[in-house]
Amino acid sequence: MENPPRGLPVPPALGAAALPPGTYAGQVVLVTGGGTGLGKAIAAEFARLGADLVIASRRAEQLKAAREELAAVPGAGRVTAAVCDIRDPERVADVFDAAQAAFGLPDVLVNNAAANFPSPAEDLSPNAWRAVVDITLTGTWFMTREFGRRHLAAGTGGSIVNIGASYAWTGGPGFAHSAAAKAGVKSLVETLAVEWGPYGIQINGLVPGLFPHGDMSEDIRGGLERAAPDAKDARQPALRAGAPRELGWAATFLASPYARFVTGHTLVVDGANWQRRSVVNPEVVPIRTQLGRGPFTSSP
Repeated sequence: MENPPRGLPVPPALGAAALPPGTYAGQVVLVTGGGTGLGKAIAAEFARLGADLVIASRRAEQLKAAREELAAVPGAGRVTAAVCDIRDPERVADVFDAAQAAFGLPDVLVNNAAANFPSPAEDLSPNAWRAVVDITLTGTWFMTREFGRRHLAAGTGGSIVNIGASYAWTGGPGFAHSAAAKAGVKSLVETLAVEWGPYGIQINGLVPGLFPHGDMSEDIRGGLERAAPDAKDARQPALRAGAPRELGWAATFLASPYARFVTGHTLVVDGANWQRRSVVNPEVVPIRTQLGRGPFTSSP
């Protein structure tokens, strides 16, 4: 008799560490979008390993709450926060100045900040396209460029982790703007690993799968509920969703001394969901229909 499917095991409990205690003691880690969601979860795992944290976001109220929460993580070093719109290179420089004044030049940069919302491609306005691409790709580049230039000038090495998306490989129907931007982020990983490797700067990508958390946007949450209101786990090969700490553990490894020979790589942490295929493809449902949009009508 065939064994019933069980899925992948659950992860160790929150508070467990994937690396030795104090791995990041004395190191400065800068996380964009670190005030909420997966960015905050990633920052928490660096904090648990002793890092001094700088979290950056556009919203001061979220940063204040996150700073207090992260400072209370057992093993955490010092924590500070900086309001920043990463689309503005001058504000990006200000964040690095503030980080250096507080703790020193960041040793690790986690480019987590991004923008996204579902839309049929034909409905995307120029401003909607720019809003996503300017934050997700251009903002990531501004942060990466500032980090690289400062380390090159100082003659020091460092590590960058860019949060990506699996549709950088596959395309993203319903998310043309984000998919294009994330493909650019993946290309930056592969390009800069070669350019900056000789100077001791490594750069990797990290792709999350389904990691439910309290800060998910209503658009994304609504899409999940429409797709599988009662069976989210059954739609994953792992038969479960990810726990945000699992993404944090992956980020801390990629930036750690134990991964120094890993660069130019993008690690997908999604329980193999992006590789899932059906023996017989399901019927094609147009994106407009999936998103509940009516027939397209062009403006006059």
